[in-house]
Amino acid sequence: MIKNVRPSYIVGIGGSAGALKAYKELLDALPPNTGMAFVFVSHLFPEASSQLAEILSRHTKMPASVATTGMEIRANHIYVIAPNADLHIKAKVFKVISPRIKRNTQIDVFFTSLAESEGKRAIGIILSGYDGDGTEGCKQIKAKGGVTFAQNDTAEISHMSTNAQAAGVIDFVMSLKQIADALVRIGNNGLRVVL
Repeated sequence: MIKNVRPSYIVGIGGSAGALKAYKELLDALPPNTGMAFVFVSHLFPEASSQLAEILSRHTKMPASVATTGMEIRANHIYVIAPNADLHIKAKVFKVISPRIKRNTQIDVFFTSLAESEGKRAIGIILSGYDGDGTEGCKQIKAKGGVTFAQNDTAEISHMSTNAQAAGVIDFVMSLKQIADALVRIGNNGLRVVL
């Protein structure tokens, strides 16, 4: 596994209700050496003690940790948002703002920051969840030349995915296995293989 190198792409993965199962399935289908970094942004209760990094680490050989301010983003690593926080990125370094500014906007906040920081090397994925968080963020990723995915009708709760699709900000609607396969192709050959 490549360690301590900058990622070729940074993949933001947003989800809410029903997303834990989707996160696990996606990681089960992903090899640990794509050269990408994966940032999981979930809706968590502010007072929660999140075990998400520990749970996800059981489904991959990639190291998993909670994102903290000043942490440099590395290839073949997984990062998760802390409870009651907004997560930003600049020059492949995290900035955490706590308490969060607003409820259930964490995906939009991170994806928008990801688009600004990484441009065409930003990838956004919307999985299971209620409401429309992630739609505006995917719009920003597309506007900066990145690529966006949404989970297809396999999503346990389809609101977030279908809302983003209806807004016209999703490039590909796929199953989790298909998304994983597409990420591998992008990691090997760049965005041109899916666009």
